[in-house]
Amino acid sequence: MNKRREEFSDLIVKIVFVAVVLLIWESVARANLFGSRSRLIFPTIGEIGRAFVTNLTIGYAGSSFLIYIANSLKLLIIGLLIGVVLAFVFSGLSMVSRYFYSIYNLVVSVFDLLPGVALLPVVIIIFGVTPGVIVFLVVHAVIWPMSRSVLDGFMAVPRIYVEAGLNMGLSRGRLLFGVYIPAAMSYILSGLKVGWARAWRGLLSAEMIFGLANSLGIGLYINQMRTNLKNAEMYATLIVIVLIGVVVQYGIFAPIEKCTVKKWGMSK
Repeated sequence: MNKRREEFSDLIVKIVFVAVVLLIWESVARANLFGSRSRLIFPTIGEIGRAFVTNLTIGYAGSSFLIYIANSLKLLIIGLLIGVVLAFVFSGLSMVSRYFYSIYNLVVSVFDLLPGVALLPVVIIIFGVTPGVIVFLVVHAVIWPMSRSVLDGFMAVPRIYVEAGLNMGLSRGRLLFGVYIPAAMSYILSGLKVGWARAWRGLLSAEMIFGLANSLGIGLYINQMRTNLKNAEMYATLIVIVLIGVVVQYGIFAPIEKCTVKKWGMSK
């Protein structure tokens, strides 16, 4: 009962915070603090709301904003799946071979420092200006932080768990899925959250830099609104980006965390 009260009070605090932010925004927008530029910098809540509807119904150049969202999410999901699978495969191999661990740990340390945008010119030379470039950057954004978290989680597994699995006659593969992954689940979820956030930002950055006419995306849409000085529509697009992030956090990660690490007593 106390837990439900705490969750309800947390929800109320969040709602009040959002309401206060909106109130401050509306007050600044109506005060015209920036003169003739006020409507560009701070459009009113009503203007942003109408722009939100316009984005979804009319869009830009005959293409609804929903098409831009669908294309971005498609590339994001493909890149995320590839990055997560590769991270698990390479991290699993690192637990099998000490030499592979040494090499892969070095590779992760090197490439995790390289921002995807810095690799963009090289990737364009290799793949050309195609949607594959965005998928590659998403994979790059996911695999290294995900691998780092998974490796740290595997290394943090108590030795007694591993020895118990070996005494039960588990093979290396069954040891990985039966001992390492469950024991390192909190690290894995943390890596997924970081990887998702970096992939989302990387995708939007890539689309804003070299948005493709044949592969419409959210980043390209922001640029189009900025170029046409449709700032209300641009802010409405930013709200959509935030809403997608909130849905992923509370609609996907939170239930997984509740059914795993919290249920197992690994997290509060």
